[in-house]
Amino acid sequence: MEYRSTRGGPPVTVEQAIMSGTAADGGLYVPSALPALSVADFAGCESFAEVAARFLQPFLAASSLEGPLAAICREALDFPIPVRPVESGLAVLELFHGPTAAFKDVGARFLAAAMSRILQGGRHGRPPVTILVATSGDTGGAVAAAFHGRPGLRVVVLFPEGRVSPRQQHQLTCWGGNVTSLAVRGEFDDCQRLVKAAFANAALARSHSLCSANSINVGRLLPQAAYYARTSLDHFRQTGQRTSFVIPTGNLGNAFACVWARHVGLPIDRIVLATNANTTVEDYLATGQWLPRPTVATLASAMDVGNPSNMERLRSLCGDDAARVREEVSAVAVSDDEIRATIQDEYRRSGSVICPHTATGFFAYRRLPAAERAHRHWVVVATAHAAKFDTIVEPLLGTTIEPPAELARLLRLPARFETIQPGLEELAAWLGDGTGHG
Repeated sequence: MEYRSTRGGPPVTVEQAIMSGTAADGGLYVPSALPALSVADFAGCESFAEVAARFLQPFLAASSLEGPLAAICREALDFPIPVRPVESGLAVLELFHGPTAAFKDVGARFLAAAMSRILQGGRHGRPPVTILVATSGDTGGAVAAAFHGRPGLRVVVLFPEGRVSPRQQHQLTCWGGNVTSLAVRGEFDDCQRLVKAAFANAALARSHSLCSANSINVGRLLPQAAYYARTSLDHFRQTGQRTSFVIPTGNLGNAFACVWARHVGLPIDRIVLATNANTTVEDYLATGQWLPRPTVATLASAMDVGNPSNMERLRSLCGDDAARVREEVSAVAVSDDEIRATIQDEYRRSGSVICPHTATGFFAYRRLPAAERAHRHWVVVATAHAAKFDTIVEPLLGTTIEPPAELARLLRLPARFETIQPGLEELAAWLGDGTGHG
């Protein structure tokens, strides 16, 4: 399988696509052609790791990762991803049972395991690869956890100062060792802009062997498609019915992974995107004009993205035709007041305790016409554990939310980080010696 930039250019191997993160022309890597899979191709695949390995095999064909793929999946995807029934016609896909209690654990752990194998035997005596990652909340913690302590790899996490929840910030900053955490005076888009500027600086990217672990890296995006494959396969095997998904989304990585799964041939029906007050995607679907704008801070902070990177992949897939994009996805924007009300409503309905991001998904589902809800099987994607947003959820519900055991362990670790201005020169100095002094 070869990969190409969304902006053209020569083909590269999957190893090159993963280790470079973004293409030299600033585009994002996508497969030269999507493989075709059928339900029958997954015969005998029962566990998530088995489904993921079968799904990913054609994407890694003829690469150094094809042989160890099953082992990578067993290593990286060793935590439960249950589908919990909520009511007739509705279930929730719980993606928050990994080490950092967010869906980002799936892609980050797979990427770390894949990169480690790519690097084995090829970098003795060479400086480490630097994973440079911008985060609006959950990505950085998942990447730090997945890469912490791995030889030949270091991580530099950029997060927007004051724009993540206290527990999210602790997860971003409790690592030390080969992980450096930098608070950026700005918003997520400033962090993302810094990452892109660093990659665009050829000398800087080369001297530090820069690589990305955001969903702009195809190696993090592909394994996320596997849980849509597993969920839709399970339901189809039981009922013969396709599954429709409601997906909270910020940078569009999680949602685009579902689009890829459907294009490959999985039994997936509708895809509805739930966004917050950052309405760039919803406005594009309404007007056909792509108009990124400054980020708005919301309760669903991990979705606070005004210029979602993965829209470039979606528009590329659709030939930059807004009408075709509308055939792929629809979108519902959700306000902070609607997030608060939904957290309370779902708790009253079923006792479900949901995070602000998952609340956008439930709100979008409840907004669907009754006939559309009645004639499809719907799954709302739960992207993070509510305990990560205790300062928001607990006052709304009047109850205490106990954090999962692994999250509780991380919260007991000491935190450390530095603060920088959103300028490439200051980031380059930190990359140079880890002190900001070049």
